[in-house]
Amino acid sequence: MTEAEFKSKTEDLALGIIALAEKLPRNETCRVIGRQLLRSGTSVAANYRAACRARSDADFINKLGIVEEESDESLFWLRLLVKSGNVSQDSVQPLYDEMESVLRMIVSSIKTKRRQLANPKSKI
Repeated sequence: MTEAEFKSKTEDLALGIIALAEKLPRNETCRVIGRQLLRSGTSVAANYRAACRARSDADFINKLGIVEEESDESLFWLRLLVKSGNVSQDSVQPLYDEMESVLRMIVSSIKTKRRQLANPKSKI
């Protein structure tokens, strides 16, 4: 997947998170979890864009680490919404699957970059 395609993927995911947050039930639990999900879910796209502008390989890995953390946190908030009984599994499953996909790709990218730095002569 190209950088531009992944930027688009994370932006679309952020828009899905926004749409979900707007549809959450109007209770205190959902207000709190919804705000947390909005922060972490939208920051995945913002922090990926920052990683694309990294000034060094170390900076790139560090910024991708932030994307990894925010993706994992978003998965937590989505699970919590379901387990608390505030939303159905079916209503969040597409977002959950997409966030898991992003997380897997980010983890893979971090591992690849670390391998490349450890073996600069290797053609990985």
